[in-house]
Amino acid sequence: MELYYMRHGETAWSLTGQHTGKTDLPLTAHGEDEARGLATLLRGVAFDHVFVSPRQRARRTAELTGHGAAMVEPDLAEWDYDGITSDAVRAKRPAWDIYLDGCPGGESPEQITARADRLIARLASLSGRVAAFSHGHFGRVLAVRWIGLTLPMAKHFAIDTASYGILDRDPGRGDRARIVQWNIRAAQPR
Repeated sequence: MELYYMRHGETAWSLTGQHTGKTDLPLTAHGEDEARGLATLLRGVAFDHVFVSPRQRARRTAELTGHGAAMVEPDLAEWDYDGITSDAVRAKRPAWDIYLDGCPGGESPEQITARADRLIARLASLSGRVAAFSHGHFGRVLAVRWIGLTLPMAKHFAIDTASYGILDRDPGRGDRARIVQWNIRAAQPR
């Protein structure tokens, strides 16, 4: 199984750095252009299974890449935390780290890790090429859990809007989990 993980295009809150969990924001006009750029990168790639977060920003990105019939997968939703920036949290809790401390009033590190592990276990039963349209923080969590790292390592994985990564299991190495490519995106002039 080969997993293509796609992050949605830009939203108003991704521009301002606000965490966006359950708030269902649309893509900006630039975010829609980014998604079209992602479609260009994915041209010619056929998927056996396509999943999408329930949030409209991920669903619209899937539509703009030609995958509007994707199956909604609740476990692909973003880490549940809304509206505040990391800087605002650190103004009250200077040592705060989302990957260690979780989201004040939202999901804990244990909850997000369990959700990613549950999704990985379900994906492991599939074969072929799989697409997953989702979000930034959840993508980082999924990547580190895919290769067996602890959650705090997720802070080292950049994931831009409208980017993709490829994760698989290497059949020549005992199905060892690996990240083949990460944070690939089309050039987007501003």
